[in-house]
Amino acid sequence: MPAKRQKAGELVAVPADGSLDLGQTLDSGQVFHFETTRLGGIEGWAGCLGADPVFLAPGGEGAILTRARDVPAVRRFFQLDTPLAEIRATFPAADAVLEEAIAHCPGLRILRQPVWECLATFITSSLKQVVHIRRMSLALRRRFGRARRIGGRVVHAYPEPAALAAAGEAALRECGLGYRARGLHRTAEALASGARDLAELEGLDDAAARAWLMEFHGVGEKVANCVLLFGCGRHGAFPIDVWMDRVLRERYFGPRKRKRLTARELQRWAEGHFGPFAGHAQQYLFHFARKTF
Repeated sequence: MPAKRQKAGELVAVPADGSLDLGQTLDSGQVFHFETTRLGGIEGWAGCLGADPVFLAPGGEGAILTRARDVPAVRRFFQLDTPLAEIRATFPAADAVLEEAIAHCPGLRILRQPVWECLATFITSSLKQVVHIRRMSLALRRRFGRARRIGGRVVHAYPEPAALAAAGEAALRECGLGYRARGLHRTAEALASGARDLAELEGLDDAAARAWLMEFHGVGEKVANCVLLFGCGRHGAFPIDVWMDRVLRERYFGPRKRKRLTARELQRWAEGHFGPFAGHAQQYLFHFARKTF
């Protein structure tokens, strides 16, 4: 069945069963380009879902008000068919740290982004805070992405691999990427040339998909896990960055144990402790740590 197309200027309410907080989700370090704006007197966010412009705002009774060409794409982006109550039921019982994190951001959801966009963005995230990643993402979009208009506002799609491959590493550095420009440029070249194809990920299990991603220049285990979680819908992927390393060591282990744990041991412990939907637990903990530590 073809996707529903929205009439020009129409705002549609997308049911979200009260389990989505747009502000928490769009500011949780998963996606970096949405900007606050007003449309028809309504406060919300403007950005792109893939190549299409979109406006998002909170609606009544837990709905999302949206103007988008492809309304079902909004549901897919926020994974609104993913039952959060059932996911939370798989978390370890009596985990006071995770309970505190969920209470801090109960409306946080895991996004399902275009895989290329997710991979490219997290290649640029290495050793950078959210505000800096956002600045780089917007610079790349404005310089190399296609301009789109929604409600009188111009937004930009993320540039395709061919555009970044043609731009060259030096031009990417001018967008504030520093040494990360090399990884992004080489990845764009590999995909634009057809030497590699992100569609291959669909036929791989999580471990094989992680290893496949880590063959790209500039992609380590953390970036690969971000792509699996936020781009591929692999709910068990558990990215560990500086924030996550800190919250796990300080809140789950005593002083002696936390110092002895290697990064690999911490990764294995987290994946086992939080279970098959560990990625959801990770995002609650990450957002909680970033906002409160």
